[in-house]
Amino acid sequence: MMSYRNLLTLAIAALVVWAAVAYLLMPAWWERYTRRHPALDDVPGITQTGSGIPGDPLNVALAGTEQQVQAIFTAAKWNPADPLSLKSDVEIAAGAVLDRPYADAPVSNLYLFGRKEDLAFEQAVGSSPRERHHVRFWRTPKAHASGAPLWIGSASFDRSVGLSYTTGQITHHIAADIDAERNHVIASLNATGKLADIVPVEDFHAVREGRNGGGDTWHTDGTLVLGVISD
Repeated sequence: MMSYRNLLTLAIAALVVWAAVAYLLMPAWWERYTRRHPALDDVPGITQTGSGIPGDPLNVALAGTEQQVQAIFTAAKWNPADPLSLKSDVEIAAGAVLDRPYADAPVSNLYLFGRKEDLAFEQAVGSSPRERHHVRFWRTPKAHASGAPLWIGSASFDRSVGLSYTTGQITHHIAADIDAERNHVIASLNATGKLADIVPVEDFHAVREGRNGGGDTWHTDGTLVLGVISD
């Protein structure tokens, strides 16, 4: 028969294992699970051009209604991008050549979930549309854990206007460090005081470097940042 001392040792060991699982391992697992955001599990890591060429990577997300998304970008001094048209194409070309501002310059269409972006915003840099901050958003099929609509976006910095390396068409060229633009978007929104939470979703990207539809290189640390808009 097992001695009292052995039983006591076994009981203490079982108690230690239980405490480690209950108070260390399980909280850590749940924290990682909630930070992972299962609603994003089936979302591709990258957009596509209209020709099916890989586009810009996804790196930001927002939880909130469309009205809340529009309002927080307005508060952060971002402008909704004009729709693409012959008039807007001529205006952005003239602005780039003549160094003339165009605060609502359009963005080229990228595709996710079989459709072009639902919302697009930009923030001018200097007096020319050659350089600008910009971000596109798509509403995801699944809601945020809070029940709010979930929007996933692709933020990048346009550093110049030139010819696409893949098609030869006139396009903006993006800066390679898409994490810097991700951080700029979230920081500018957070400065409005309208974000209730900021959640880094680590390891969102398995592939952490590549080229977009215009042939520009990009790289990332793999993290997508989610901002939860306050009520």
